[in-house]
Amino acid sequence: MASIISSKTSFVQMDDGIHLHVKVLGDDTKPTKPLLIGLHGGPGLSTLQEPESSFSFLSDTFRVLVFDARGSGESSLTGPFTHDRWIKDVENLRQWAGAETFLLAGGSYGGFISLDYAILHGDRLNGLILRDTWANGVLGAMTALANCLTSDRLKIDVARQVRVWSGTLKDDKDFEEGVRETLPIYSPPEDPNVAAKEGIFQGLDAKNKRSAYHAATQNAAFSFNVPRFDVRAQLREIKTPTLVVVGRHDYITPVEFSEVIANGMPNARLEVFEHSGHSPPSDEPERFQATVLDFLRTQVL
Repeated sequence: MASIISSKTSFVQMDDGIHLHVKVLGDDTKPTKPLLIGLHGGPGLSTLQEPESSFSFLSDTFRVLVFDARGSGESSLTGPFTHDRWIKDVENLRQWAGAETFLLAGGSYGGFISLDYAILHGDRLNGLILRDTWANGVLGAMTALANCLTSDRLKIDVARQVRVWSGTLKDDKDFEEGVRETLPIYSPPEDPNVAAKEGIFQGLDAKNKRSAYHAATQNAAFSFNVPRFDVRAQLREIKTPTLVVVGRHDYITPVEFSEVIANGMPNARLEVFEHSGHSPPSDEPERFQATVLDFLRTQVL
């Protein structure tokens, strides 16, 4: 496990001219180390901090590349915010890092992009890690909305939540209020530190004080991409060794969705974290790290 983690931050130009905010961990002494690319969730909300906190422990073994997806964090806010474009950005970064093959890890919405990437470019993957995600956008979004509307842990504005999950937000403030009122549902029921979950979605540029909430990205993701996302019939095409992890108390991407993914893939392993919500890496960090290391040692490295 890494103790002192070396890192470098860059703004990397994509093929269409925009720049992404990129951070590479563990890239100091062994340039031949294998590459891991981590994809965050929450379009227009989450940032590279999410996969960094989840996978920085691997930086002794991997070059861990994390980045703010276009439309999020400190990266360009220029679209299009489509799966095709986000997949091209991953390809640009793979080439920039000089890797022919790599390990791809995606959480939540990042899992959608990871699945699409694996279907298109499976020959470039030597491993896949999926955390709390879906294989069907409409069913997933409607389930998350239903769970938010019926949860006794939340006090919400119903119309606002419909706007969040349908991609029809009014503005960035509407997005912020929609996220803040649902934070408790991301944690396991016994977790009293609900406020800490906001760290998963942190996207504030401390220097420029740029808004952490980009409703235009969220709206594109959930009004255009999500209704078109359904890879259930294509899961069998993904031959890459895959680790699927999910929290037992995840009501945004419930366990049954991870079961569909793992059962549909020929080389997948499912791990359910009994004391986790939407984020096993932060809810059960020791077990998460041990599970990932076991998967890598037995099926990837």
